[in-house]
Amino acid sequence: MNTYTISQRLIVIPKFPKISLKIFWVLSLISILTLLILYVFQVNSFTGENYLLKNQERKLTEIKKEKEILEINFSQARSLANIENYFQNQNFEKANQVKYIQILETSVAELR
Repeated sequence: MNTYTISQRLIVIPKFPKISLKIFWVLSLISILTLLILYVFQVNSFTGENYLLKNQERKLTEIKKEKEILEINFSQARSLANIENYFQNQNFEKANQVKYIQILETSVAELR
């Protein structure tokens, strides 16, 4: 005995409210104008940020060059030629006679 069953599916199609064609075009125009205005503001904001970024990069380059110049000046100020002037300004005297201590080769120093 073969039994066959037939089932039916109910397909529910939602009903959308009817909108007049005039209201549709007005809403579309308002949406397009709103998106256009937002686009202009975003492009303006992007351009301003790009300008600030380029300006900051230029300032950074100038500061790096100034840093290099200051490092060169600092190394020149610390050079051996200027150390002699520093010692003279600090009232050091130049050593005239240098005496060295003679240590015998047979001497051994003990660490404790």
